[in-house]
Amino acid sequence: MKTALITFATVAALATSATAQEVCMSASELQSSLIDWYGERPAANTSDDNTRLWVSDATGSWTLVRTLADGNACVEAQGQNWNADIDTQEMLAAIQARTEG
Repeated sequence: MKTALITFATVAALATSATAQEVCMSASELQSSLIDWYGERPAANTSDDNTRLWVSDATGSWTLVRTLADGNACVEAQGQNWNADIDTQEMLAAIQARTEG
């Protein structure tokens, strides 16, 4: 129970630190930037709305990216304090709920 509470608190804190950044570019360019500059990798499969969570276990950064039909991708949210012990799907849902409302 204590572990679940800590995980929930961590996910909630990460979701509330989400900041919207209107940065769009070609999907391949954005992917390269996330890998090269931030050391991030995809942590979750693309969701139904074409969003994917990218994370770095080394730096703790994370980025939520939406891929558009025209081949571009936009940063929906980004933040710090990613932890490999966090349930990726829970975090993705919390971030999406925060950025949509």
